[in-house]
Amino acid sequence: MKIAISQSNYIPWKGYFDNIALVDEFVLYDDMQYTKRDWRNRNKIKTPHGLKWLTIPVEVKGKFYQNINKTKISEVSWSIKHLNILKQNYKKARCYNDVIDFIESMYLSATQVTISEINHHFLSHICNYLDIDTKISFSSDYRLLEEGKTERLVDLCKQLNATEYYTGSAAKNYMDESLFTSENIDVKYFDYSNYAEYDQLYDDFEHAVSILDLIFNEGHNAKYYLKHCKK
Repeated sequence: MKIAISQSNYIPWKGYFDNIALVDEFVLYDDMQYTKRDWRNRNKIKTPHGLKWLTIPVEVKGKFYQNINKTKISEVSWSIKHLNILKQNYKKARCYNDVIDFIESMYLSATQVTISEINHHFLSHICNYLDIDTKISFSSDYRLLEEGKTERLVDLCKQLNATEYYTGSAAKNYMDESLFTSENIDVKYFDYSNYAEYDQLYDDFEHAVSILDLIFNEGHNAKYYLKHCKK
């Protein structure tokens, strides 16, 4: 049983979807603290004037502890604004006419209340478009986790009967891998190198942008630019 646990991102980059495709269950770590100016509620797209952040406005109550799954959207019209920005900047993309109905439907149905639910909405729809059928769940769906950064992850893996745990290489800086080993869980690290370039709009090629950039430019061939799916 292969498991990955990650905080949810808004319309994340292609590597995030490779992570999802690689495992049997992808757990959104939604009962963790929401952090400002992070990937939870924003991501980048390309424009004729350079990279641009698309940010979902959320309610943040001062400096108090606030979980991701309790963080609410603060402006109901955000989805229309983002959709219009995408249309404006990708109208010349090669597959615009093929994908705009899918993109528009996804945004017009994004009426959820919290950022956690919104992200799950987009992740689910995009995974379906990319033919990724991995189960996506929330950490809050499971029983109360143990205290400690690594202990919580191990506990969640045990509840899922995981034999392999996948994570990013940055986790090496804070994670105690021996706690997984003691529970007979192998730790694997994602490889984000050597992604193929595609016919992208505007200036120099940029990998670190939303998956929507790839979809606008490559349409249903987008999945072939992910590592798990080759032609």
